[in-house]
Order: sequence, then structure tokens, then C-alpha cells
Amino acid sequence: MTDRQWEILKKAINGEKLDPLPLGFIIDSPWLPNWYGIRILDYFSSDALWLDANLKVLQEFPDVIFLPGFWSEFGMCTEPSAFGVRCSFPSDEFPHAYKIIQSNDDIDTLAAPNPKTDGLLPFVLNRLKLAQPDIEAAGHRIRFAVARGPLNIATYLMGTTEFLTLIMIEPERAQILMQKITAFLKDWLELQMETFPSIDGIFLLDDIIGFIGETEFRAFGLPYFKELYDFNVTVKFLHNDAACRVSAPLLPEMGVNLFNMGFDIPLKELKQLTGNRVTLLGNIPPRDVLAGGTPGDVERVTGELLDSLDDKSRIIFSCGGGMPPGVRTENIEAFIWTVLQGSADKR
Repeated sequence: MTDRQWEILKKAINGEKLDPLPLGFIIDSPWLPNWYGIRILDYFSSDALWLDANLKVLQEFPDVIFLPGFWSEFGMCTEPSAFGVRCSFPSDEFPHAYKIIQSNDDIDTLAAPNPKTDGLLPFVLNRLKLAQPDIEAAGHRIRFAVARGPLNIATYLMGTTEFLTLIMIEPERAQILMQKITAFLKDWLELQMETFPSIDGIFLLDDIIGFIGETEFRAFGLPYFKELYDFNVTVKFLHNDAACRVSAPLLPEMGVNLFNMGFDIPLKELKQLTGNRVTLLGNIPPRDVLAGGTPGDVERVTGELLDSLDDKSRIIFSCGGGMPPGVRTENIEAFIWTVLQGSADKR
């Protein structure tokens, strides 16, 4: 992200009215490799191809803020790998992490990972260190410490059904698991910030927030997210494209000031649920419109989104969730054109 884009992002978070309207997308391995014309495995295993793909998308769409920017990751295997899970990497499919907790008793002996040495985390950091001179030569900086959230990691370590059952039948043990994961995540985020002083944002991704009710979230989610967002950074970004009506009013209490949601809830309603205290990144349908539609479909749905909003402050126009596989250049261009046209219309 360039200095100019970072300033735009901060202004959007502060609620300033921006002209032109800001655009942004979360991009990572589900979309970028195939758009660039390589396999997902090539993207993960070649630092040069990873860097070239990220530079190419910035050159192709200079009007878009890509988040988090130069995301060094190995899909959902990134953080679970530090706990010792077995990971599978098909050549052109998403990687998969296999659960390591086979019984609830295993939680008691779950070892604390060292993010400096364990799993794929050293490769994540070293890729960024090797690429940093080229990133900065292109006018960009590493802005975010990134991690999957604690609920998300818990489900990868023991299975989604198993974890959701655990919080109901053994809540004390579920708390132990959440404490262990959160302590690890604090170390991991802190290590990223120590390695790259240009970092001034935290980006957590956790869809499991949408799978539990308010009572369960207040007990097993809210305290840990508050702890993780308690770093002294400017941007505190959360992705949850599962259900969010229950958790959205709690975003300010969590410390979140930038939120990427799904597409099943209107931005206008989210503004009300959050008291207009959180900047929203969204939210046209990612798969059925941005990936599966024609450029005309993208223009129409994006225009409808613009028309639905009386107040366009604290919004960065995007899709609901991250950029999905299969989105073509012409559909991104249609989205950009429509939003920029909407900026011109409001003048």
C-alpha cells in the first residue's frame, strides 16, 4: 500500500467524506494465482512468482486499495501449521490443515508454538523480508500484521463441530484452548510488527464469529479479540463474511474500526448496527456477481449499492468477503468504473 492509499484508508476510518469514493479488495491465494496465470502451488513455493503477481495486480488496478497488501500466506495452513498440524498442498486447489486435537484431553497438553521458528511462519516472514526492497522500490510499504482469528484457529485444530460442542459441554476447557491460541497470536502479531516497523494495522480473519450466538461470543470471542486488538496501531481490521448481525454491535467494543462482512446484510443496516463507528469494506455479492456475472451485472449491482446509501462516509466499496476465485479483469474494471462514476455523479 502506498503512502497515499494509506492516508485515504485512515481518512475513511476517521469518517471523512472522500472524493473519489474509495475502493478496496482483500486479495490472496484463492484468487491472485489463477488471475495471474499460475497454479496455487507455484504462488506458494516461488517467492519471485508471488512478488510478480502482487506487483502485477497493483499495476493493473492503480485506483484500488488492495488489502492487506503483499499478503504472505499459505492459506488456512498458515497459523495451524505452527501447532504441528499436517498440511496438504494440492497443485491448484486450496491447502488443507488436518486437525491435531483428537480428544478434548489433548487441549491440556497442547504446546505453545514459537512463531519465530515453528511451522510455516518463518517462511511467511522471510518471504516478506526478501521482497521488502522490491516492495518499497514500487512505492509500497508493509502495513499490516495478519493472522487468522482465535475462533477460526480453534476449529482448524480440533474441527468445527467438535469446537462448537466443546464450548457447550466443557466451557472451562474451551477457555483454556482460547487462552493458548490468543497468547500465540499476540506473539505472532508482535513478531510481525517488530520485523517490519512500517506496520500500523492489524488484520484478523475469523468467520466462526458468525456461527455462535451472542452469549457464546461474549464468553469465547469478545475478550480474546479485545486482547488482540489492544496493540497501539491505527487500523484494526476484521474479516467475517459469515453471519454478523449478532456481533456487529460489538465491533467497537472489540476495538475494530474497519470491517469486511458478507453480502447478506445491507451496508445501510450495518451502519445502524455499528452506530456508524466502524468503516465498512463491502459488499456486492462476490461469487454470483463479481465472479459469475457479466460486466453489465457488476455495473448494475454496484450502482444499486451506491444508490442505497444516503451516507457514503465510512465505506470502502468492495465485495462481501475477499476476492473470490474466477473474477476476471473486465469485471473488476466494471466495478471500478461504476464506483468512480458514482463519485462523479455526486459532484
